Amino acid sequence: MTNRREFLQAAGLSLLTPFVVLAQRTRTHSDATDSTDPATVFGLSIASGDPSPVGVVLWTRINPEQWSVDEHLLFEVSRDPNFRQPVMMGEVEPTEFAADRDYTVHLDLDGHLAPGETYYYRFEYRGVYSRGGRCRTLPDPSSTPHRLRLGVVTCQDYTNGYYAAFSHLAMEDVDFLLHLGDFIYESVGDPAFQPLPYADRQIELPSGQPAAIDLNDYRHLYRTYRSDPLFQSALEAHTLICLWDDHETANDCYWDYDRDTLGAPDHPLTKGDANGGNPQLLKQLKLDSQRAWTEYVPARVVFNSQATHPFNALQIYRPFQFGSLVELFVTDERTYRSAPPCGPDNRTLNRGCEGQIDPDRSMLGITQRDWFLNGVTTSQAIWKVWANEVFLGQVKLGRRDGKKLYINLDAWDGFEAERQLLLQTIGAAGVENFVALTGDFHCYIASYLKVDYSKRSNRPGKNLVGVEFMTPAVTSSTFIDYILSFLPTPDVEALQADDAANPSRFYFENVVKATNPHIHFFDSQEWGYSIVEFTPRDVTYSAYSVDKSVNSFTADKRLIRQLRVPVNRIQFQDIV
Repeated sequence: MTNRREFLQAAGLSLLTPFVVLAQRTRTHSDATDSTDPATVFGLSIASGDPSPVGVVLWTRINPEQWSVDEHLLFEVSRDPNFRQPVMMGEVEPTEFAADRDYTVHLDLDGHLAPGETYYYRFEYRGVYSRGGRCRTLPDPSSTPHRLRLGVVTCQDYTNGYYAAFSHLAMEDVDFLLHLGDFIYESVGDPAFQPLPYADRQIELPSGQPAAIDLNDYRHLYRTYRSDPLFQSALEAHTLICLWDDHETANDCYWDYDRDTLGAPDHPLTKGDANGGNPQLLKQLKLDSQRAWTEYVPARVVFNSQATHPFNALQIYRPFQFGSLVELFVTDERTYRSAPPCGPDNRTLNRGCEGQIDPDRSMLGITQRDWFLNGVTTSQAIWKVWANEVFLGQVKLGRRDGKKLYINLDAWDGFEAERQLLLQTIGAAGVENFVALTGDFHCYIASYLKVDYSKRSNRPGKNLVGVEFMTPAVTSSTFIDYILSFLPTPDVEALQADDAANPSRFYFENVVKATNPHIHFFDSQEWGYSIVEFTPRDVTYSAYSVDKSVNSFTADKRLIRQLRVPVNRIQFQDIV
């Protein structure tokens, strides 16, 4: 008789790792030791993710040379960090974390834990314990927590700096860690993203290519990024909620609906090919990137390993409910999005085109868009929050000749019709306390969300529907550096002539705020993270700068801005 697991495997579904709950340990404590370095077996440490009210997903990876077909993996969950108050323990068969999964483990404990609790967990393999981790479950859906604190990060190019921001996050008093994408960068030597000043951070892919071209390359990238001790410290300390952006696959990627394949204008598989690259190879590239993400991110998702189309292989958009205080909507803005509105070669610093207002173009795709709007407009939570990959508001750059340029049509400025539809629907439904948390631009921004950005006023009214908080990159090149690389030499010289102390930054930031009056706060030349705290009274955004040039748990950190928005009012109030 075929059991459920065998049936699903035959259907091509790669499941979260099956396990058996044990009534008692199958080995005595004396069989395992705390004295052996955990990295000898668990080289990438551990992590937890995708909390539910009654569970989390636990993650680890066994070093391949340690894997044995005769050795089961054990895990423990406890109420205390010394594992003297056990909650559950279980066992995993070795065939469930073998080479086909790249030796990774994903344990879905949904249904085994209690709401709103902190737990501690660890793994044991071949008599060696992993490091201990801390995880949290979501609050009871019927409760109203007095606060929710999210540590927010994005854009962590391994080759472009050190992960001191994560070491500080590991020590922050936050409930969950929200990652807004660019968990890896597919490229390892692209001068547009990686000036490569850090000799000890350079990466060579198995393929020898400058960017990932297959599953082995993507896996190698995730293993490299996950090997960083500072990054590991944050993942050990906090439960992760993660989405992706473009670099988990390819820079500025989209779906080429005309050819039914991945669009990747800057990728080695397409560069120099007037036809846009081989459709089948590009489709497989997307499938490979999806599979690697599911292997290395602790998420409650299912990857269909036999799917031949990315739309059928994986869905990552999903909601998280933090009692009646916050409902978080995690979206996917890369898998279903239409091609760039003005063509693949006109994505940055141009005056725009008709494609921006084409109602048939979409970033979310119709199915996801309907899911998102239905969720936001019917949510009973006090705060409705969007985990949004790319900048939602409008951002233009004023020139000396009076012309205005769109800075980045890869963001929501390239999808003006859909943006207006989303914000208009949210406003018309009377949704209050709508907040977008955003990454991608490598800077700090606090901005008002408007239905019509041609109206300059930020006074309360039907045109304002919420606020947006952007988190800067952990290490990736700053936004100002990226923009200066596109400007003609006279424009760069003009920027640099304005302020002797920090010319390009302050002139540029003043121009951006003057051209975009909905932007309340803009800082384009820092790295770090943000803490976003929700209470029944307000939401507070704290922007932290962390020195990425120091590979240490003691790198400098400073608070550069703190803002609050009161409940039921769309108004920024400066704290610091």
